[in-house]
Amino acid sequence: MDRHDEYALADHLDISQWKRLFKYITPYRKDMIILLAAAVATAFFDALFPLMTQMAIADFIQPRQLKGFGRFVVLFVTLAVMQGVFNVIYSKRAIVIEMGVGRDMRYDLFSHVQTLSLDYFNRTPVGFILARIMSDTNSMGAIFSWRLSDFVFNLAYILFASFNMLRLNRLLACMVLATVPPIALLAGYFRRRLLKAGRAVRRQNSLVTASYNENINGAVTIKELDCAGRINRQFEDINREMKRKSLAAKRLETVFFPCIMVISSAALATVLGMGPAMVAGGSLDVASLAVFISYTFTLIDPVEHLIRGLTQVLALQANVERVNRLIDTRPTVADSRQVEEIYGDVYRPKKENWEPIKGDIKFCDVSFKYPDSEKYVLEHFNLEIPAGTCVAIVGATGAGKSTLVNLVCRFFEPTEGKILIDGVDYRSRSYLWLESNLSYVLQTPHLFSGTIADNIRYANPSASMEQVIRAAKQAQAHDFIQKLPDGYDTPVGQGGDRLSTGQKQLVSIARAILADGRIMVMDEATSSVDTKTEQLINSMTDNLLKNRTSFIIAHRLSTVKNADVIIVVDEGKIVEMGTHAQLLRLHGQYYRMYTGQWEEDRQKDYFDTLKAKA
Repeated sequence: MDRHDEYALADHLDISQWKRLFKYITPYRKDMIILLAAAVATAFFDALFPLMTQMAIADFIQPRQLKGFGRFVVLFVTLAVMQGVFNVIYSKRAIVIEMGVGRDMRYDLFSHVQTLSLDYFNRTPVGFILARIMSDTNSMGAIFSWRLSDFVFNLAYILFASFNMLRLNRLLACMVLATVPPIALLAGYFRRRLLKAGRAVRRQNSLVTASYNENINGAVTIKELDCAGRINRQFEDINREMKRKSLAAKRLETVFFPCIMVISSAALATVLGMGPAMVAGGSLDVASLAVFISYTFTLIDPVEHLIRGLTQVLALQANVERVNRLIDTRPTVADSRQVEEIYGDVYRPKKENWEPIKGDIKFCDVSFKYPDSEKYVLEHFNLEIPAGTCVAIVGATGAGKSTLVNLVCRFFEPTEGKILIDGVDYRSRSYLWLESNLSYVLQTPHLFSGTIADNIRYANPSASMEQVIRAAKQAQAHDFIQKLPDGYDTPVGQGGDRLSTGQKQLVSIARAILADGRIMVMDEATSSVDTKTEQLINSMTDNLLKNRTSFIIAHRLSTVKNADVIIVVDEGKIVEMGTHAQLLRLHGQYYRMYTGQWEEDRQKDYFDTLKAKA
């Protein structure tokens, strides 16, 4: 089963996992005490109302008189008002605890996620992280407020009702209470079965949802490949299994509730069977019999709710373990305690201690393998990159071009050896210090919800509008922004979906320019844009990278001819390194790649010319 499966973890209660979350209740100790006290008080008043029925029958109905009835009404209304007051207190405290615990957990988890290394996000689905931060925290908030208080309320009601029945008639009370254990055992058995069946339904429902999502997103491809019939049959199988598992769960429910009703009816039959005889024998009065009948009707529901509450705790065991697992996840790249004392951490940076950066980079006998691999990508690699040098990294798709950049940016650290920045091992300085000096343009640009100006200003929130416009002009983005209805105040939409891919790329380049990092990375910045946008980006590259240490990851070799150093990567290994002219003279892999692309470009130009003439 997939390790990210939402219901793949524990089916048994582990208190040690729950104890770790108790720290979130500590700030709400007073609210918790008030909540539980209000729950007990509400249960107390609920248990009193059958006694009010006894009083009405004994004092007014049987003697057929109304003397003192006014006091009775006042007492009854007072009890109802007090119960209402405690209900309000109960509900308000539960809401405070639920919202507070959920908020605190979401904040802690979100803050923790921000500290995790890049490899965590590479291997962990976004949906899994969102479920931990949103769904699981909401569940924890509810279990520590409503579910806990419901458990206390129902337990208190059973105890108060049992005490009142035993006080009135021990024999009949024991007969009624004898039905509680069978109900508890039966409810526990069925609840465990229902929990298991419910999880199976949710698993299957996730497959149905995933199938919907994948096939709707891939509708064009399905039509192009003419495979709608096959896809439909696959979905039919998934949907049929969903129906089967749902029916199995519903069948359990249809058996469970009648069984509970049978036992409840047996308890009522006991009261109705023995009660009249006991009334006739003088060991019980009619008013007390009415109390027993009332308690018999109301006692079954709290017992079932107690078992349901325990089952819900068991159902949330997996959620608790997943939250704790996320909290336990440690970043693979982290500063030492000594470094944090000098430079601070991500939330408390000590920028006054940060040294200025020039951009000299040196690989010293570096060997590296990814955490989930035994194969070395680099072995005893040495390279010196003076400040201001432009390094191009080329190779086929999947060749491992990003490895060197990942190491320079400290997204990963060397397995052996060290990397020096300005002559100092970068692990002896804060990784936030390094990140603040990076300008990174991704292959697939990501924009945040907000305006174009907001996105350009993202890396430098204090930048003036003049600085934003200057960065946009340098990125060749100013012209298209001006043509938009609201210019720089135009909302980009979620993920920037209101802009074209090329426009998003230009905005992301403007953002990188405004960040003004001494180390610039262009990760295949032209791979997903049209020819016109590619020409715009290439035309500004030389000026953009001037006086910066820069890395260009590229598939198109025509964009890297002027680089100071070109590194050729194949199957995760560096196979060639030199200038454009040096590599051509080698007649090796770079030569074959370059001449192949040159031929492709010549053919494309030829056919474009023929097409234009036609």
